[in-house]
Amino acid sequence: MLWPQPLIQMNPMFQRGCSIDELVAQEVLHPACAQIFRRGKDENKLQGDLLHLYQHQEDAIRVARGEHSYVLTTGTGSGKSLSYMIPIVDYVLRHPNTPGIKAIVVYPMNALANSQLGELQKYLQLAYPASVRQVTFARYTGQEGKYDRAEILANPPDILLTNYVMLELILTRLREQAFLHTTQLRFLVLDELHTYRGRQGADVSLLVRRVRNRLTPPGETLQCVGTSATLAGGGRYEQQCREVAAMASRIFGCEVLPEHIIGETLTRVTEEVDETSPAFRHLLTERVANIDQSAPESFATFTRDPLSIWLESTFGITRQDGRLVRARPCRISGEKESAAASLHDITSALEEHCNEVIKQGLLAGYEQVKHPQTGRAPFAFRLHQFISKGDTVYATLEHDPARHITLQYQQYAPGGRERVLFPLAFCRECGQHYYCVRWQDEGTLVGRELQDQLRYANEDGGSKKSSTRTGNPGFLYLTEDDPWPRDRESIEVKLPGEWKELHHGKERLIASA
Repeated sequence: MLWPQPLIQMNPMFQRGCSIDELVAQEVLHPACAQIFRRGKDENKLQGDLLHLYQHQEDAIRVARGEHSYVLTTGTGSGKSLSYMIPIVDYVLRHPNTPGIKAIVVYPMNALANSQLGELQKYLQLAYPASVRQVTFARYTGQEGKYDRAEILANPPDILLTNYVMLELILTRLREQAFLHTTQLRFLVLDELHTYRGRQGADVSLLVRRVRNRLTPPGETLQCVGTSATLAGGGRYEQQCREVAAMASRIFGCEVLPEHIIGETLTRVTEEVDETSPAFRHLLTERVANIDQSAPESFATFTRDPLSIWLESTFGITRQDGRLVRARPCRISGEKESAAASLHDITSALEEHCNEVIKQGLLAGYEQVKHPQTGRAPFAFRLHQFISKGDTVYATLEHDPARHITLQYQQYAPGGRERVLFPLAFCRECGQHYYCVRWQDEGTLVGRELQDQLRYANEDGGSKKSSTRTGNPGFLYLTEDDPWPRDRESIEVKLPGEWKELHHGKERLIASA
């Protein structure tokens, strides 16, 4: 009840688009972008490798090139930051003689701004082409020191990374007025757009309007960009785009068209087949029955493997309204709608066997097989586990396996009134459990939680203090593995060190203990 089976979900494969070099050849991007945006740049590999974009990244670049506001709604690990940073850098390169801030990127958390700062350092500082002017950037979130702030104010960067609170202060504080006189703003990006809702969403919406009025040059268009992984609602994809466009239009204060809502374009790693056909079910049944003899040894074999195909459809992506979308996370076992139960219904294999087959298949797609082009595991999956808050645990004064344990409050366990249930308490340091009891004068034990609920049970008009409150409260330790000793010396050895003190070179119990 408190520790359910985790939900499993694969990170899907995104459909490939053009490379940076291809967009440069098509004159969609400035020629210097081919040298700036390279994959795998670091101190040991300054030039990096050719960067292939995902289809949704290419779509975003083309929409931005058309001077439209847009929203990118793609999942984690989909490269959302490149979808707006590439158009921003392209614009700065195309306008080399324009001073001041060209783009403001607003993050809901400073940690995201810090992470993006590292990415920009990698692209805009390592192996930067000498033939074009430097694209400058800076973080201005309140974490900067006095001299860093003065430098940013004196020399405003092309790209400013900030948060919405600091952006509000930039518009109102006197010491930031230098920004207002030098800014030639073209892009305003709201990262994690879904975080701005309710009253905070209204504040940010009004802030966007003030930014447009104060920082956008006369006659110029401010392109607003939003990114999020969790904006889509119910209904078909077209309906989701309309809803997201309406929401973005309210926040940005400008029209965002549904066709400028860019979703992720997924592709399968394995072959797409009719999984309801008798032929596929027969192949899957044989594969499950011979799990050890027929494991795929190559990537090509893996993509045709019926178990791999079924696993990707179950945990990865599925087709909905003619479009590939992420499959809903599900549990391997432990629930009626678990993956093991579904595989059992298809193959008639035991659920325990199906459970092991699924685990082996997922691990094989993560550890044993790599994509020949990207070198990545085709089955990169995530585990989502939601652990419930613990409540009081009740148990009988018995040893396992006879002891009855329950989370439901009741006075007696099944089997008779002699099996009394007592609430348990747990040590915060070692986890050892103890019974919460009150030792009464007549030598009986009462659960302390139970007596608190019965303290007003006296109905004869006398004292409201229940007789069950009499006696000494304490914690009862019950064990067969390490029973409590009877002689004083052995007892003192087991007592906590906090209960003891040194007296004339000898250890003794503290009187209050």
